[in-house]
Amino acid sequence: MESYLDSKNYDLTSPDGRITHLARINETTAEAIVFIENISPRFVGFQIPLECVFFNVKSTLAQIGIDGTGMDYQIDAKNLCAQVKVHLKCLGALAVELLNLIQVGATIGRLFAADDRRRVRNPDYLSRMFGRSDRNGRPLLSLGGLHGSNDLILDKVDGRTIAYLTLQNGRFLYEPSIHGFIPTLAKSLMTKMRVRDFLRLHQHWEPSATRNISGDDVLLVRTLPLHIRTVFGRVVNNLLSPGYQHTTASILQPDTEASGDIYELYGQSKRELTDIPLEFYTLEPYREHVFFTDRDQLQASLENVESLFKAFKTAPEPIDLLTAVFIVKGEQMLNLQPDAWISREKRMHDFPGLGHGDRQALMVERYIEHQPCYPFLKAIEDGDITSQGILLTRYFPSPLTKRMLLSDQVQRLLKGIYFQYPSQGYQNYFSSEDQALLHDLEKFAIPVFWVDSQSGKVLQYVQKPDRDSGLFVPLNQVDKFLRSTLFGIYGSNLLAGNFETELRSLLTGILEMRKLMSHPLLSKDTPIAMVTGGGPGAMEVGNRVAKELNILSCANIVDFGQRKESVVNEQKQNPYIEAKMTYRLDKLVERQAEFHLDFPIFLTGGIGTDFEYCLEEVRRKVGSVPSNPIMLFGELEYWHEKITSRYHCNLKAGTIRGSEWISNCFYCVQTAEQALLIYKAFFEGTLPIGKNGPIYEDGFCASLPPL
Repeated sequence: MESYLDSKNYDLTSPDGRITHLARINETTAEAIVFIENISPRFVGFQIPLECVFFNVKSTLAQIGIDGTGMDYQIDAKNLCAQVKVHLKCLGALAVELLNLIQVGATIGRLFAADDRRRVRNPDYLSRMFGRSDRNGRPLLSLGGLHGSNDLILDKVDGRTIAYLTLQNGRFLYEPSIHGFIPTLAKSLMTKMRVRDFLRLHQHWEPSATRNISGDDVLLVRTLPLHIRTVFGRVVNNLLSPGYQHTTASILQPDTEASGDIYELYGQSKRELTDIPLEFYTLEPYREHVFFTDRDQLQASLENVESLFKAFKTAPEPIDLLTAVFIVKGEQMLNLQPDAWISREKRMHDFPGLGHGDRQALMVERYIEHQPCYPFLKAIEDGDITSQGILLTRYFPSPLTKRMLLSDQVQRLLKGIYFQYPSQGYQNYFSSEDQALLHDLEKFAIPVFWVDSQSGKVLQYVQKPDRDSGLFVPLNQVDKFLRSTLFGIYGSNLLAGNFETELRSLLTGILEMRKLMSHPLLSKDTPIAMVTGGGPGAMEVGNRVAKELNILSCANIVDFGQRKESVVNEQKQNPYIEAKMTYRLDKLVERQAEFHLDFPIFLTGGIGTDFEYCLEEVRRKVGSVPSNPIMLFGELEYWHEKITSRYHCNLKAGTIRGSEWISNCFYCVQTAEQALLIYKAFFEGTLPIGKNGPIYEDGFCASLPPL
């Protein structure tokens, strides 16, 4: 699969081929056998009809006047090689001089696969590249400047996009010094040296020379400086003026920068040539420099839940295999195959720690390189992937890949992370390191999505403003969550209690109350969300009632799976949850700290509920949350037994001196009607609450306060 990211050659071209046999036919022609090896397995020429593959002679040879036409092609996909019989023809005396010096072993050209499927048909594909540049500031497409030019005319001819490049007045002529350079040029063909730039030293531009052509020489003309980064360009011979032919050095590479402006023509015509027609072929999708906003089909596919689940079904099995793929195009996603994914075996091991610094660093580096997303992230950093796209990965990326995920180049190109399972080791539960990575990705504007098979929905990680934690929320409810006021249920996972009717009446009353209020936390435009622990019992009641009333039903779910020392009842996730976050058991305290409820509601509960009660107390005492009212649903005697004795003990010991007012934040109610009266007074600003409010000797308000 890594061959997909091979940057040595584009998939429409082969490497340069070397002459293995050379036979001179006469003074101006020869026949060469060119052997090409180490062709990429991705070479499109292995897949398309042979008549669509042609030999492209080196432009250095063409500028001297040697044209090379492929006559017979033998392409071997199994051994990744090809052999081409090439007819060499000299155009002028300089070409004859060079042909006399060319030897077996010289590299003279490569193959190009003119795949009709990759031909650019819509001019908009090119015109949208004007004014855009790559990460180094180089124009993606321009003629004479970053923003393009009036000299580049895009048209549609025979169902394909044609660019007409206006020629400048004059032509290139050679200086006498070229004769001394030709032996060096011939020797350079035996090496990998690039000498085309040195050839310019022996050329001069004659602006007054005519651009007509005779049959015994090569005509060198030029356009304004051309930049191509996103496509291959190919001169279209049948659109040239009658009598003109371009040499087979007709391909402009996508690394063309401020060059590509010399064209080699031959033929017979007294009519001056005015422009060069080019057609274009797209690169591999990940090399196209295409913006995510330009990929309408990909965006539509990502909005379709079924297409995402279908894409993940193509990931190689078994399920504990680590897999990832980088998607840049809608067609790529809709036709995803198992071999497009990069897969790795899962490795679980401990790192040695700070006492083994060098060994630790090496092990971490190897661990990162073993991750299936690593080849894609590395290719982005190296500039081999240039198109924006999304990462599909079976497991949420390891926190150790954070440095790469947040690097400048990756952050620029990575427009979304989609995963199936939160953790390689704990399946559906995030670690604190995972959550820290989620937080950082959110800050760096890299969206994260959970393709959740349990709910059958795609959930996006969202943090409410000014809070350092968030939930995975259904895509169609993200805005609702961001603007919502959070109510929450604390209570037993064993007892559902008899609060369902009252809770339904309470939440219904809150929804009605919105119409009359203009409080920051409650108004006609304020959505309501309900947060629970996600388990059975009282939590299930809260989520069920919320969902029935079209209130966003949320949960912070912890892994209570059985352990040897565990005396906790395993909590099965209830089926009424829409938005969620998950936590490992050792992060229970962090989970409780991230409820961030605006209005907690306590039902009958045990040790866990006691802990949650104390946490809400402490939050108000230290001022980390405002003094909003907390409802204690149930009989007065129950809350007396649970709260009052502890409150009195603290009073007697003097350990809550100055904080006795905390008691006015808690209100014992038995009915929804009582709770609604308290909420109404709070939203209207008449509820005595907070540091300057009354002190209740029971540790909570045992009856309705004076409103």
